[in-house]
Amino acid sequence: MSEAISYHQQQEILHDTFAEIGKKTELVLSIGQLLMENGADTIRIIRDMKRVAAYMGIKEEQFNLHIMYTTLMLNISDEDHSYTNFRKCHKHAVDMRIIHAVSKLTWRALRDHYTLEEFEDNLKNIEHRAKCYPEWLVVLSTGFACGGISALFGCDTAAFFYTTICSILGKVVQIICARMGINAYANVAFAAFTATTAAYFAHFLPTATPWHPIIATTLFLTPGIPLINSISDLINTLLISGVARSVHTLLIVGGMTFGIVFAIGLLNVETFTNLQTAPVNNYLIFAFGSAIGAIGFSVMFNLPPRLLFAAGIGGVIAVCTRNFCIFELHLSAVMGTFIGATLVGVIAVKAIHWLHAPTQVLIVPAVIPLIPGVLIYRLLFAIINIRELNTDELLNAVQNGVDAVLIILGIAIGAAMPSIFANRAFERRKREQQERLLNEAYETDD
Repeated sequence: MSEAISYHQQQEILHDTFAEIGKKTELVLSIGQLLMENGADTIRIIRDMKRVAAYMGIKEEQFNLHIMYTTLMLNISDEDHSYTNFRKCHKHAVDMRIIHAVSKLTWRALRDHYTLEEFEDNLKNIEHRAKCYPEWLVVLSTGFACGGISALFGCDTAAFFYTTICSILGKVVQIICARMGINAYANVAFAAFTATTAAYFAHFLPTATPWHPIIATTLFLTPGIPLINSISDLINTLLISGVARSVHTLLIVGGMTFGIVFAIGLLNVETFTNLQTAPVNNYLIFAFGSAIGAIGFSVMFNLPPRLLFAAGIGGVIAVCTRNFCIFELHLSAVMGTFIGATLVGVIAVKAIHWLHAPTQVLIVPAVIPLIPGVLIYRLLFAIINIRELNTDELLNAVQNGVDAVLIILGIAIGAAMPSIFANRAFERRKREQQERLLNEAYETDD
């Protein structure tokens, strides 16, 4: 009997906005912190925090949230009360299992009428649950992901494995630096330097494509998720978080560039930017390389195992669509990339209903193989040798840089736009579902 009364009292707390308000705001902020620290976009963070607040009896008009990249500020107020709490975000990593699990928890709490204690226990389980994959598998998958993308550039079998090994070495250095507490951007520079140096020495080994490893070996450092999130935030007029994410992306690219340029300059690497970098019309290679790349990056991002096949299929669709547009329809690389990323985004908008997973979790690993590694390297070589360039070479270098930027923007915008356009319909359906579950909760308690 006492347990029934206790449970009833706990449900009454959920229906009274300011009952246990300190604990409620701590839990809402914990949701936001967990999402921000593990690569969720700001729209998702706001949506999930509001859903949790609604489950706790906090009405939308009482909910005031201000999000910055490193700080979350939450105020709950009405005419008679006002309660404010802050939360710092201490890291910015990528863990798609956490994004997926938090989304499911918010709906489960509504559906199953969790008490605050039950919600807190489930949230702690998500936060402290072991990774889906052991560290050795993450390192190995990182290597094969870069090897798969190298295959998209036309490398032979030997160069594929050289790229894999060099990327593994770079990833190991990054992990070691992180354990030593070295600055995250310096970690990127050290990893890029190690992988590029190893790839340089690999070009002396037997292979018909000796320079392909150096093009693809550092692509595991590419900040695809921060870039896509920054574009999404800016398009949604979330300017503070969008600009902060953009700066974070630029700092990662800066660290990556410094490591690559330092290695190239130190080793006096000769230019190799005119080599053939695409297996013409070989769609089997396109499919193999993109699937390996997408699945490898998915493991690195800790995507739940049941979704790996979806990431692989998405990668194949993105790359084969882009290459079909370029080779068969004779469109530009920028337009082909944009169409490939957009198609994956559109499919992901539908697939969330089949796979019960957030769109971000499905899209990002699939579009990473579209990154224009060759153009970036051509730009880097031009930067290093800028004093020796003639007018035509300088203009070509600028064109490579512009193309690289446009392709990257095409990836980010193409991946983000379908979900942004569908967001209003999603919001309406989810709001209706949320209201229905809340009404059921009140009726059950009555």
